Amino acid sequence: MRRFFILLKNEMKLSIRDMNMIIFALLMPLAILVILGIIYGAKPAYDGAPYTFIEQSFGAACAVSMCAGGLMGLPLVVSDYRERKILKRFRVTPVSPALLLGAELTVYILYCAASLATLGITAALFWKVRIHGSVWAFLGSWLITMLSTLSIGMLVGGLAKNSRQAGVIASILYFPMLIFSGTTLPVEVMPRMMQKAVSLFPLTQGITLMKNAFLGISAGNVLLPAAVMTGVMILCTGLAIRFFQWE
Repeated sequence: MRRFFILLKNEMKLSIRDMNMIIFALLMPLAILVILGIIYGAKPAYDGAPYTFIEQSFGAACAVSMCAGGLMGLPLVVSDYRERKILKRFRVTPVSPALLLGAELTVYILYCAASLATLGITAALFWKVRIHGSVWAFLGSWLITMLSTLSIGMLVGGLAKNSRQAGVIASILYFPMLIFSGTTLPVEVMPRMMQKAVSLFPLTQGITLMKNAFLGISAGNVLLPAAVMTGVMILCTGLAIRFFQWE
């Protein structure tokens, strides 16, 4: 465990020094929440709604950091380490490549957790946001959405031959999901046909899962997105382990 925490500390320092995740995983979700707060304030999501527009969009704001870390940050780092033979070199040291990847995965989990805490405190202080459903149900939906998104990134990083290829694949996944899955543009304001189209994105299902848990919507509306995100996590994790290349 001592090796793991030393490695985690070093990887976190490198990530913070790079500043990309600070901007896209911490500041960007907060900026989106603040903009929505300025525009909608404490207005209800629709006429007669028992919850505000901010409360309806809170899960989507949380997903921005998952999208940044899982679909862009993690695959680029893993593929870069492979291209630069860092994973190969770790094989002859007491620190195994698996330990390195575990530390790298933990870095992005910490970013997502820090973003969740920042968003929650800001929303509660300025717009009196509160969870209408179960806190544990929301945290569980947040966790499964985060892990499934990170598993997609691990799969991309595991299959890409180099950082350039990983960057292309990551961009193809990142930008459409960032814009159309409900993270930046709420699904509720999209035309009906567009809503049906974006429902095919795994992250859209994850945001739906978090929203339903946050607002306390009935279990019937939770089972489908929960099954989709669990399936994505199992499938991507299995494929990443099966086809992962260390060098």
